[in-house]
Amino acid sequence: MKQIILGTAGHIDHGKTSLIKAITGTNTDRLREEQKRGITIELGFAALDLPSGRHLGIVDVPGHEKFVKNMVAGATGIDIVAMVIAADEGIMPQTREHMEICILLGVKYGLVVLTKIDMVEEDWLEMVAEDIRGFTTGTFLEDAPIVPVSSFTGAGIPEFIQTLDDLSQNVPERSSTGLFRLPVDRVFSMKGFGTVITGTLISGRISVGETIMIYPGGDTSKVRGLQVHNQSRETAEAGMRTAINFQGLEKAAINRGDLIARENTLSSSYMVDLEFHYLSGNKKPIKNRAQVRFHTGTSETPGNLILLDREELIPGETCSAQIRLETPVSLVRDDRFVIRSYSPVRTIGGGKVLSPIPAKHKRFQQDIIDGLNHLTHADPAAIVDYQAKSAGPSGVTVSALLLMTNQSEKALNAVISDLLNRHVLVLVDKETLTYVHSTVFDQIKSLALDILARYHQQNPLKPGISKEELKSKFPESSHPKLFTVVLNRMIRDQELIPEDDIVRLSTHTVALAVDEVAIKEQIADRYQQSGLTPPYFRDIAKDLDVDAKTARNVLDLLVSDGKVVKVKEDLYFDRLTIDGLKDQLVSYLLENGEISTPTFKDMTGASRKYVIPLIEYFDTTHVTIRVGDIRKLRKRQ
Repeated sequence: MKQIILGTAGHIDHGKTSLIKAITGTNTDRLREEQKRGITIELGFAALDLPSGRHLGIVDVPGHEKFVKNMVAGATGIDIVAMVIAADEGIMPQTREHMEICILLGVKYGLVVLTKIDMVEEDWLEMVAEDIRGFTTGTFLEDAPIVPVSSFTGAGIPEFIQTLDDLSQNVPERSSTGLFRLPVDRVFSMKGFGTVITGTLISGRISVGETIMIYPGGDTSKVRGLQVHNQSRETAEAGMRTAINFQGLEKAAINRGDLIARENTLSSSYMVDLEFHYLSGNKKPIKNRAQVRFHTGTSETPGNLILLDREELIPGETCSAQIRLETPVSLVRDDRFVIRSYSPVRTIGGGKVLSPIPAKHKRFQQDIIDGLNHLTHADPAAIVDYQAKSAGPSGVTVSALLLMTNQSEKALNAVISDLLNRHVLVLVDKETLTYVHSTVFDQIKSLALDILARYHQQNPLKPGISKEELKSKFPESSHPKLFTVVLNRMIRDQELIPEDDIVRLSTHTVALAVDEVAIKEQIADRYQQSGLTPPYFRDIAKDLDVDAKTARNVLDLLVSDGKVVKVKEDLYFDRLTIDGLKDQLVSYLLENGEISTPTFKDMTGASRKYVIPLIEYFDTTHVTIRVGDIRKLRKRQ
């Protein structure tokens, strides 16, 4: 059966709590101070089974201006609002503010309850009803029923209940397939049970035994028990007033304003991109960086409102903006919020979340402004396209896109599959499901081509650049696997040729000039003639009176061709000489089992400055293995 949440709204002492008691028998003013003072301070909760069998969860909110933040917390997740207006007073300041809050929070269904009708004459009642019609014009309550009631005499109560039942029929069911999220509106301890929280389950579902995480704090716990309207349940779904009993969680670890969700399904951010509407009733413009109170879910967080495209916002206007908060929040796209001024405290605007985990934006950046304005009415595919572009070479994950699109996993995967098929996205990490936008991918490819072209131009005799050097020139923010994916794509497209640990452009060939051919032959001959006692390369270059860079390029070519072997920095040997020594060493070890450094020195006939680098070279090339002061033949695989 469909679960509906009814929330009250209206000015203090207009009879909200008495109305709920009249239809449910429950006094929602549970605190001693509330009962003593006769006003609602904290949120109150009740339940009602409607004539159709539909179940109504009820959130009674305070009407006093000092407790509007509690009213905002209670309005989160409601399906129907009962705007309560006392017949003897009519429309009052908190009536107007509560109406503004309901509009800003996106409430779509409601009715007006005209209370205390036993205290006024009929003609007065008609006049108040006429005022209400004017008050609701242009709002979601414009054509809503106005139900006159008296909680004292019971007049109109049956009609009120039936109107609620009729309205509830039109309220769409919430999806239980999305992310499980429950904003905490109450925390308490029960003897024998431990910590219990309550809240309206705004999306998804949760079952006993599942592990949850508290956001933004990060503590985890298991669900020990669930109740929905004082009835134990194994599972709770979206739209239900839910109480959760946690296993081994201290009461101090959780507070009103926290959000309960599954482990690692949400992200917390100090910044949020917004579509912000500044109420027309404000008396003056709001300036950039204004200090405000940001209300979302059941939380209130101080922050600064950043106007990205202007210095101030005129009353009645709407713009894209970014809020920067003192403490992080965990949101998804399209979450509603209310903004109240810092001091004096009053509701000044609100709207919906465009991006819950954005980067910090610079002001007056036209591409950012255009992107956010486009994001306001974008469909899921356009949102993914925008967010992937914005993420740049670091890429965007499916887990982040779930928050950025507010889509179910199934729906999001369908969008991503379509974008992959249309070559809009490139998968760079199968494990974390990270994607890079194709335009970003192509920019990185172009960067790699430019780097290689410049490298070949500056080093014409080198066969290519090492992969590590090329990778080091990629943007620091690049996803760790992006380099490999780009490289493999370029190799597949025959733009690059890999050779061991280096790569080169497929168009690059080493072509020696006539004088360089002669230098190459001279250097190779020096190494051939010197055997196991070659001079350092710097001395060869000096003897040949050759430009150092040219000599080095020619030497690198000899190494690449396999004619010369690098044993250590500036010390090179002829390949055939090294191979001959290797054969001699292996034969000795096969016959004797081990060799000492002095014996190896006798074998080479060289001085210590050559012997030590040579024996260490054979260690590093896995011919020998050092055991104390001797070497043994490394086991061949």
